[in-house]
Formats: sequence, structure tokens, C-alpha cells
Amino acid sequence: MSDTQMTFRQFLLKDYRTGGLDKDLVFLLEDIATACRIISNHVRDGAFKETLGVAGSTNIQGEDQKQLDVIANDEFVEHCSNCSRVAALVSEEVDEVDWLKDKPVAGDYIVYFDPLDGSSNLGVNLSVGSIFSIVQIKEAIDATDDSSVLIAGSEQICAGYSIYGPSTALVITTGHGVNGFTHQQGTGEFRLTYRDMTIPATTKEFAINASRYRLWDAPIRAYFDECIAGVEGSRGENSNMRWTASMVADIHRILVRGGVFLYPEDEGNRATGGKLRLMYEANPMGMLVEQAGGAASTGTQRIMDIQPTSHHQRVPVIMGSKDEVARIDAFHNA
Repeated sequence: MSDTQMTFRQFLLKDYRTGGLDKDLVFLLEDIATACRIISNHVRDGAFKETLGVAGSTNIQGEDQKQLDVIANDEFVEHCSNCSRVAALVSEEVDEVDWLKDKPVAGDYIVYFDPLDGSSNLGVNLSVGSIFSIVQIKEAIDATDDSSVLIAGSEQICAGYSIYGPSTALVITTGHGVNGFTHQQGTGEFRLTYRDMTIPATTKEFAINASRYRLWDAPIRAYFDECIAGVEGSRGENSNMRWTASMVADIHRILVRGGVFLYPEDEGNRATGGKLRLMYEANPMGMLVEQAGGAASTGTQRIMDIQPTSHHQRVPVIMGSKDEVARIDAFHNA
């Protein structure tokens, strides 16, 4: 069987046999893949089941929850709870940590997840996705103290996302590169279709919400201005801007063909430290991008070196092609 026909299970078992992947992590990742497959079905059936609208509640960030935000969260909780090694679940949609063990011990897992990223796109039929991250704790922790889950992104052993677009894809890293799988309709299988995903060091594409230009700090404005100046500017080449308002969709495009993604801290979000959440958005995507040869920064430091202060902490995010991230960091350090 060729690698391009390999199922997700076969890929994980190969990593278990030859790469030392923990057996229980194989089971957990299979459960996450199942959750993503079911969420994909919920998204596709949302118009028929009338679940695309708001749920009438808000999450911890004060954002209106979509019905599918709640449904997707429930699917993640149900399936991740199957693994006896999972000590805690940390979700974007829930205020408190969901402790599954009274006495977590060394070797147990903590799963961080954004169950449905980009849910504002549901009503207009654009791509949304799920993001997840897994940390294996090194010593016993206190399940009565939510600060026990505040672990730096550099400690992640696995990260990934699923994107629900024209096809459903699942992209993961276990610390040995990045690989992507596409769900094969009618079989229930994810099959390897994006092998050894690599981000080129240079790019002519950037993704940013340009409507916030008036709010940006000088380094982001300077970078944006040189990009849109085209061949007449200091870069001497034309650049293309892309923006989908779904981090999963933008990062997936960058992993497939290169680019840089920016959601900086600005005057509109400075009070909260930025827009995107560190634990279940910036850290997992940062690990994926770095494993694919890219870089992930706040503009002043590596994202995965940040010591979290809250499990709902927000941070500036700049990630993608390594040379481009270095260029933006240089504007911040000038």
C-alpha cells in the first residue's frame, strides 16, 4: 500500500511501531478524529437541522455562541473523555477547566481545544474548523487548581486541526513534521493526502484584516504598507492579501502553499492582550507551523515560549513563512 493510501489509523500505528508514539495517544487521536468527522456532519446538516444560528448564550470571552459551537464542544468532550489517560479538558467555550481525574499523575494528558473556529462563517457557508493541542504532564498536578493547566506551548506533544470545507481534512503533528489527511466519503476513513507539509521560507501572500489598519501599531502598518506598495516599493515585488476570518482556513492555506498570517495586538484589542487565544489557537497552530519549517511569533517573542497566566489568555499572532515572520519581527525591534 502506498503512503497516499494510508489511513489515519495505519499512519498512527506506523508511528507507534517505529517512532515511539504512545499507545494511548494513538487511541486519543483516533477519538479526536471521530469527533471531527461527526462535527463535520453537523456542519453540513446545519441548514436542515436549523442549527446554524446563535444558541442564545455567550462563552467566557463574551462572544455569542452559535448552536454549533455548543454541539462541537459536546462532541469533543464526549470523545476525548474515552481515553483513561486524559486528566483535563480545556475548551474555548467553557469558563472552567473540565477535570476528568481527581489525582492526575505523570504521563496523563491535558487536551486544549477550540471546538469550532470561525463559526461566524457558518451562515455564509465558508470554511470553519476545530483546533486541538495535547500536553503530557511530567508530574502529578492539583486538580483543584485550574492554574495547573497553564503549561507553555513548548511542552506540547501533539497539535492539529480539522477543516470543514469542500472536503474535511485533518492535519496533525506529533513532533516529527506535519501530515494531512482527507476524509473519504462513504468509508469513514481519513487518508493521507498531504504528506510532509512544508512552508516555504519566503512568500508573496499575507493574511490580515485590513479593516483594522487605523488601529494597528507602527510596525504592522509599516509591513502592510510595503506589501501593498508592490513592485514600486522596497520589496520590489507584488504581494497578494488573503483573509477568510477563520484561522483554520488561513493557516491551512499557508501550510499548503506558504504565506504569513497576522492578527496583531492593536488599539482595539490591547486591553485583552490581543484577539486569539494562546492555549487552544496560537500554541497548537504555532507548533504546526514550526514543525512545517515556519515561525510563530507575537512580534517580540516566540509564541510557544510564553508562560501562560490564564487558560483563556489572548496574544498577538504572527506566523507562517520563516523569512517573512523575521521581517515583521525586525519592524517591531527597530
